[in-house]
Amino acid sequence: VQLQASGGGLVQAGGSLRLSCAASGRTLSFERMGWFRQATGKEREFVAAISRSGDTTVYTDSVKGRFTISRDNTKNTVYLQMNSLKPEDTAVYYCAADASTNYYSTSRTLGEYHYWGQGTLVTVSS
Repeated sequence: VQLQASGGGLVQAGGSLRLSCAASGRTLSFERMGWFRQATGKEREFVAAISRSGDTTVYTDSVKGRFTISRDNTKNTVYLQMNSLKPEDTAVYYCAADASTNYYSTSRTLGEYHYWGQGTLVTVSS
């Protein structure tokens, strides 16, 4: 499966962005999905994940209440709505996919994802 992330950009603190991750080559409904981010000089870290069904979502503590992950399997696309952005959210954001037989599970673990998008840069100015 090929993943194409988009929607990044420059935004002021307190603003919003919506990232999209479009998949091709495989029906996205077979994949549980995740968003990760990597700031300059830091390791890639988990942000949010969603199950194949869309019913189960998990978030890292620092984005809870501000970010929302969702999916539209009919459009083969996963989204990350980011509100109340902070300068510390500045990073390259990556979407990732993992084929799973469990319709309701999610994963926070980077190594469990087998397909990755190219990343989209989010810059939040103070």
